[in-house]
Amino acid sequence: MIQGYFGSKGELFFEIDLIAADGAIITVDALLDTGFTDWLAMDIQDVESLGCQYIKERQMNTARGEVQFSLYEGTTIFDSQELIVPVLCRQEFPGILIGLPWLANRLLIVDRKAGILTLGED
Repeated sequence: MIQGYFGSKGELFFEIDLIAADGAIITVDALLDTGFTDWLAMDIQDVESLGCQYIKERQMNTARGEVQFSLYEGTTIFDSQELIVPVLCRQEFPGILIGLPWLANRLLIVDRKAGILTLGED
């Protein structure tokens, strides 16, 4: 189980580790976006600096309409588990998002009043 934290507007943030192609581990804060239906999204410059493997271009429906993303394969460590996940990216993408697939086999507990935010095993 991992502890998260609430952003200034109540956003749900969790710390994840990204693994670069050279094996370096970079720890980042990722925003859990329950409207995002993929694993991970981030700026293309960050994905390329990690040395992730390019897969293809992909159209996605977003709140701003249909948008073109580049799809890469990335490796992350989340709750002590190493995972290979699809990474959607584009230029000037704000922050790092994790989406609904992270919740498929994990229990999300959110109690903002008590300051509790965890994501762990069912």
